[in-house]
Amino acid sequence: MKKRVTGIGGIFFKAKDPKASKDWYKKHLGFDTDDYGSTFKWQDKDGNDCTTQWSPFPEDTTYYEPSKKDFMFNYRVENLVELLKVLKEEGVTIVGDMEEYAYGKFGWILDNDGNKIELWEPIDSEL
Repeated sequence: MKKRVTGIGGIFFKAKDPKASKDWYKKHLGFDTDDYGSTFKWQDKDGNDCTTQWSPFPEDTTYYEPSKKDFMFNYRVENLVELLKVLKEEGVTIVGDMEEYAYGKFGWILDNDGNKIELWEPIDSEL
């Protein structure tokens, strides 16, 4: 199998007021924010255009469930379909069904501490 995780795709966290958090990070740290947070653009070692997403979510979001944590990591991966198959064979808990969008495929797993992890096979050219 090829590489599994190739980088960090995003950092998601709960905030009392997501808009206020976006405004604070924009004002004080220079984040280029939009409705979703901030998208950081970069290039990998081969010169491919890539992105990493930073997003505050409302405190009452259910997106991280079944995890009870206030955060969720998103990791960039290669060949999500194959990876989910291998992870399932290794006994890793798969959460929900894989979803596909113009900007990539998404799948979710639980780590050994019950943290929900989002796996993303990106199509960076669509971002």
